[in-house]
Amino acid sequence: MAPSNPMPTTFLTLSPKALHVLRASLERDHGLETAAYLQEAGFAAGEDCFAVFEGWLWDTRAIKPVELDAAYLGNVTSEFFTNQGWGALDMSQVSPGVLGLASPDWAEAAPTVGARYPSCHFTSGLLADFFGRLAGDTVAVMEVECRTRGDEHCRFLVGSPDMLATVYERMSEGLNYAEASQAI
Repeated sequence: MAPSNPMPTTFLTLSPKALHVLRASLERDHGLETAAYLQEAGFAAGEDCFAVFEGWLWDTRAIKPVELDAAYLGNVTSEFFTNQGWGALDMSQVSPGVLGLASPDWAEAAPTVGARYPSCHFTSGLLADFFGRLAGDTVAVMEVECRTRGDEHCRFLVGSPDMLATVYERMSEGLNYAEASQAI
């Protein structure tokens, strides 16, 4: 049986170039506050993104998100985000309680910029809301590698806010994200 509420099949499309210019303009005018602004906007977009996912999942597999087998989660979310124009996602378990998402072609990244820090702020908010809805709980997302600063992939960690706060703290002490995640 189809979901009772008709789900949108798409939402507003914003080109990667427009997102790059928006981030650059905000960074120029607001500095470090830019990350919070873009994360908040991304988080707000997560609800609509998830609604599109629900409709897409029903149209392509005739299932609801709660019926999605965890063994297929990585392939299904990668296919969905690729179809939406964001890029492919490779999902892995970094440690118990920490999920890793890596993308060699994530749309928010601007590889020619050479940023000092990971810069896919909008995505971090979007994925936090999206995966929180999928998990039925609050999750946090932290980007630890970014093509905008010259890394090979954009890599996001997904976990509870407390878990990622601990990972962040350990990374600030000099551990890389994998070591910081395993140390928990």
